[in-house]
Amino acid sequence: MPPDETLQAEQRHLAHARADLGRMREHTLSLDGDKGGGGGLSTEYLKLALARRAQALIDDPTTPLFFGRIDGFTGERHYIGRRHVRDAAGDPAVIDWRAELSRSFYRASRADPQGVRMRRRFGFDRGQLTAYEDEHLDDAAEPELRSAILTAEIERPRVGPMRDIVATIQPEQDALVRADIGSTVCVQGAPGTGKTAVGLHRAAYLLYAYRDRLRRSGVLVIGPNTSFLRYIGDVLPALGEIDATQVTLEQLCARVPVRAGEPVPTALLKGDPRLADVVARAAWSQVRTPVEDFVVARAPGRWRVPRQELAEMFDELRGRDVRYAAARAMLAQRLAHAVLVRMEDAGHSPDDRVQDAVARSAPVKAFVAAHWPALDPVKLVFGLLSDRDRLAAAAAGILTEAEQATLAWPKPPRGPASARWSLADAVLVDEAADVLNRTPSLGHVVLDEAQDLSPMQLRAVGRRCSTGSATLLGDLAQATTPWAVRSWTEALDQLGKPEGSVAALTLGYRVPGQVLDFASRLLPLIAPGLTPPTAVRVDAGSLLVTRTSTAERSPALVSAVRAALTAEGLVGLVVPDTEVDRTCSLLDQAGLSYVRVEESRDDVRLVVVPAAMVKGLEFDHVVVLEPAAIVADETAAGGHGLRRLYVVLTRAVSSLRVVHSAPLPAPLSR
Repeated sequence: MPPDETLQAEQRHLAHARADLGRMREHTLSLDGDKGGGGGLSTEYLKLALARRAQALIDDPTTPLFFGRIDGFTGERHYIGRRHVRDAAGDPAVIDWRAELSRSFYRASRADPQGVRMRRRFGFDRGQLTAYEDEHLDDAAEPELRSAILTAEIERPRVGPMRDIVATIQPEQDALVRADIGSTVCVQGAPGTGKTAVGLHRAAYLLYAYRDRLRRSGVLVIGPNTSFLRYIGDVLPALGEIDATQVTLEQLCARVPVRAGEPVPTALLKGDPRLADVVARAAWSQVRTPVEDFVVARAPGRWRVPRQELAEMFDELRGRDVRYAAARAMLAQRLAHAVLVRMEDAGHSPDDRVQDAVARSAPVKAFVAAHWPALDPVKLVFGLLSDRDRLAAAAAGILTEAEQATLAWPKPPRGPASARWSLADAVLVDEAADVLNRTPSLGHVVLDEAQDLSPMQLRAVGRRCSTGSATLLGDLAQATTPWAVRSWTEALDQLGKPEGSVAALTLGYRVPGQVLDFASRLLPLIAPGLTPPTAVRVDAGSLLVTRTSTAERSPALVSAVRAALTAEGLVGLVVPDTEVDRTCSLLDQAGLSYVRVEESRDDVRLVVVPAAMVKGLEFDHVVVLEPAAIVADETAAGGHGLRRLYVVLTRAVSSLRVVHSAPLPAPLSR
């Protein structure tokens, strides 16, 4: 069949598949949830399920409905796309990329064809099919295909939020995406290797493969900041998944408002895992073993529980693997049961209702309140940080006196409401809340930029997946916080998942080779043990470094920005944190339209980004101002300046322009 006829035939299949998808949605909308639910709660659940189903079946005409095809050796043919589509007869017109049948589209090779005779990739423009490429896995004489369609999709300019990568998932990425739900996986990924996309697509895969289980238990995506969450926010909905919650760590630990930062030594100490023991001791030290007998009046008499039996009761409850509040609730029942035993020994016949009544009686409540008081996590941590005597009692033998002085607030606020809580404080409050009451576990948690979290922050995340699994995403070379863990083994231990596996992604698909090689000059200093990434794309001319005088720096920066804007795609202007306002004033004077990264607008192509907020973001073109100042700012803040610079230099998908008047850091000046 001539190529033009082949393309026309595929276009007809695309049109039929879109019509089939529309028919599926119309059928879903025609179903009456009021008639099929059986009434009450089940009816509301059915109506909600139908609404979700209808939303997932909305067709986006600007997005390819399928992007590939596999033909088997026995004549079978399957189209691979973002969702499952069936025709009027119930046969599949498009196979969901997450289905087991689709695995071979990503994994098949000449060495291991997995039943695939021919693999076809499609090129699209605004949802319309424009081209195709065939790879015959049964033909050893055919030259190995270097897919122009695949390359074009990887390099396609991105205006606005992050896109899904279902059309370009590579075999090593697919293996991680399809990892079993019971497995915790840590992905060490160099810049441009697609680690964030892998984590999000794993969440989408698990929601597909274990839908009922995860719909009950939940999926959580944790990102470093709200700008990052906006950037990735459209990926899961584009894949038809709306059941995952996306939050920052600050939002996760939102029992107190985060209003302040704090000195690095203090933040380091508050991130130390020893603080978990301090918090636990502060809570359990509130329990006071009785020194007198407990007496309660209950017809037909007065019943005494001796203090020795009470002491044994308290010791047993403290020794159980239960939370503080759960043990407190047990105490009331244990007291009531002890009274019940004495009533039976006296010849009476009380039943369970009597025991419950005794447990709820005023004397028992008063006894429990006096000896096992109810605690509030906010007040507990407030007391530790504002009362040096209380802190000394809880930290004795755990923290030195100097560390206790570092931890305590210099000037205690009047109360919790007036305290200037830091993020590290909020994590301590979250720890305290878990000491008091077990944190509910989700089915799966995806944690991005995991390399920047402290041990205490990792514990907070681990509590959310204590009975589930997790996907950790990060790059040790990009760890910029002073409290970051030193290895992924340590991170998995603090997360509570020591059995988790570590996988490395080292092929950089997004960052041009020139740019990646330039940034990788920093690796021997910032991460000497890591394997340098290998760029798949080698684009000459993608890097331009401009040295200028201080007087000429502003015109040179404006010129670099204008040059970047002549190309298609999104431009990120990354500047030292202290230069943001000055840079924005310069852009205003030059008449250039821009937005700051914290603003949510997709109609402006130039984004001004402080270096501290660039992590996790990508831009088609990046302009960097004064690398030396970026290093100095980060170092002054207690972080690792060269690692911050490494992050900044690896945000470009197509081109990087560096403008500087101060000398470049030594590794880059060659």
